[in-house]
Amino acid sequence: MPKHAKLSPARPGKPPVIWLLTDNKPGHRNQLKGLGNRLRVLAGASLHWVDASLIKVPFWRVLLATPPPLQDPELPDPDLIIAAGSSTHRLLLALRKFKKTRTLVMMKPNFPIRLISAAVIPAHDRVQPSSRVLVTEGVVNAVTPLARITEKQEALVLVGGPSPHFAWKDELILGQILDLISQHPSWRWTIGSSRRTPQSLQKQLDPLAGLKVTVVHPQQTYQDWLSHKLTASRAVWVTPDSMSMVCEAATSGVPTGLFEIPARSGSRVAEGVNRLKQEGYVEPFRDHSKVMSGDISKADTLWEANRAALWVLEQGLLPGYHQSGQRNGAGAKP
Repeated sequence: MPKHAKLSPARPGKPPVIWLLTDNKPGHRNQLKGLGNRLRVLAGASLHWVDASLIKVPFWRVLLATPPPLQDPELPDPDLIIAAGSSTHRLLLALRKFKKTRTLVMMKPNFPIRLISAAVIPAHDRVQPSSRVLVTEGVVNAVTPLARITEKQEALVLVGGPSPHFAWKDELILGQILDLISQHPSWRWTIGSSRRTPQSLQKQLDPLAGLKVTVVHPQQTYQDWLSHKLTASRAVWVTPDSMSMVCEAATSGVPTGLFEIPARSGSRVAEGVNRLKQEGYVEPFRDHSKVMSGDISKADTLWEANRAALWVLEQGLLPGYHQSGQRNGAGAKP
């Protein structure tokens, strides 16, 4: 991971305004929250959420870059508009010339990147980095790396469900969970399932609840449940079907292991998860002793939200910031 350039101080006066265009899907909203929060901390940015599902954007507005009427007429004029999710793309493109604002998309878009100012795209989407494109390891998320890992023997298990990227097998996941619990009987375990977890597996997980094991259904969680549980954990185990879930666990800095599930041929998500393993951010199940003992050393911290925010500022995508030695405001701008 490259060293971060130093930034010049923010210009005095009004803080920069960022619009976050969302489709309200949890994964996409998490990406926006992660990048937006870091820009708020680093640049004092004011964040404003815009629900793209409430705004109709005819195709002619996309072609002519003509903004549609917005639901909230009191929104302050933006300095930067960030979108995540394909259903937000029409609105982003319609706003691309709105009062000379800059525009940024997260994840690989289904339109030419030259139409907007910049993009933040994970490596598994196979896009080359450029002055307009930052390539990240995994997906940006809202987790902040922990300054200190707890000494308590607390482990977190995050269970997803069937996906197009892995050949899901209930018995394979259950067997690995039982193996971990039996090999580490002194540990306390929290097993969190998701909305995608098959009922057939959930019915086998529920009876595991007891003095040392807590089973948590998705409807029992709350907005910051995962962050709070990561803070209290000394080890975390994740099914690899959700890139977002894997990246959140790895970003926390808690030793993270992945359950073994056969990857489907040609899957870019499986390729991205494998990159994280190769870089040492997560460990395969066969090395579970390393995760449980905390015997893991990484040269770098995985905090792509922070790296992306610094890149946004270095590229001049927010007013008043620039990379040291470069012209103020320099950056990609169509």
